[in-house]
Amino acid sequence: MLKFDHVSKVYSGNKKAVNNLNLEIKKGEFICFIGPSGCGKTTSMKMINRLIEPTEGRILIDGKDIMEQDKVKLRRDIGYVIQQIGLFPHMTISENITLVPKLLQWSKEKRRERAEELIQLVNLPLDYLDRYPQELSGGQQQRIGVLRALASNPPLILMDEPFGALDPITRDGLQEEFKDLQKRLGKTIVFVTHDMDEAIKLADRIVIMRDGQIVQVDTPDEILRNPANEFVESFIGKERIIQTKPDVTTVGQIMNKVPAAIQKEETLSAAIKQMKEKRVDSLLVIDHDHKLEGYIDVEMIQENRKKFNTVGECLRTELYFVKENSFIRDTIQKMIKRQTKYIPVVDEDNRLRGIVTRATLADLVYDSIWGEEQEEESKTTIK
Repeated sequence: MLKFDHVSKVYSGNKKAVNNLNLEIKKGEFICFIGPSGCGKTTSMKMINRLIEPTEGRILIDGKDIMEQDKVKLRRDIGYVIQQIGLFPHMTISENITLVPKLLQWSKEKRRERAEELIQLVNLPLDYLDRYPQELSGGQQQRIGVLRALASNPPLILMDEPFGALDPITRDGLQEEFKDLQKRLGKTIVFVTHDMDEAIKLADRIVIMRDGQIVQVDTPDEILRNPANEFVESFIGKERIIQTKPDVTTVGQIMNKVPAAIQKEETLSAAIKQMKEKRVDSLLVIDHDHKLEGYIDVEMIQENRKKFNTVGECLRTELYFVKENSFIRDTIQKMIKRQTKYIPVVDEDNRLRGIVTRATLADLVYDSIWGEEQEEESKTTIK
């Protein structure tokens, strides 16, 4: 899909911002470039769509040298998302999303149809298409920036620290949403970030750079387990290099498969009865298809028992959840940041599959840490 072939970028004074970069990126792969300021990560990405032009070497997209292609057409065939979003305030959301299709002379009807299709991918209402950027929150505007990059259906998307300006909670949600979207659409993503946690969470492979050169390229797990050198180990941060059981990596492998749940049609009395039987103070709420709707707790029932009769009338829908294939390391970080006691686990269709608790994660970490020490003690005793 994308190949850097001995690529360098030299500025005046013979300073090499990028030095002999060699990298192949497969179709549908999510690649994160990361490294200290001035390492060449952003320059490397911007050379792909010729915002910066390489001094030496070749960059090939599907075997074609980008320098032999029309610059304007090249950029229209590549999605591009930046931190500042760059929505046009005088245009509606629909017009912002379909800016490139309009330049490509799509019909008005086709553009509107594409805008409606895309906005539903990020769970925003259709009537948002006729609003203006200032009427949306920062997170919603960033979603529109991503949709604009997807509008003409490009196979390759470049993203330059797109979530960097958002608050941590909004950022977490957008990261989850975008990774899920990328998997469904099969796009090739080149993503620049300065946030190691973000790279670990999103990337299929991480490219760590220093002084214009690649220091290590590998999967997040491999980099965490086997940093190439002291620089990588220091850059990652020793707190992230936590040894876990190599065969236990996703929440689906450790979740409790029988979570305390109730259907939204049930009465509040039935909810209280179930909480008492299971000795819990909250229940996850599901519909008849077992899809996660939200949660209800004792306090909510106490506040609403005189006004409402059913669970569905007073449940709360603001609930953080993870997919079965979510990495354990990400889930631990989310529970710490959000100070939650548990996180529901859902499948690709949002059906409730289980629950991960702090106790479960604590047991895993303790087994990993103390298990290693006990194993070493056993070896020493045997000797």
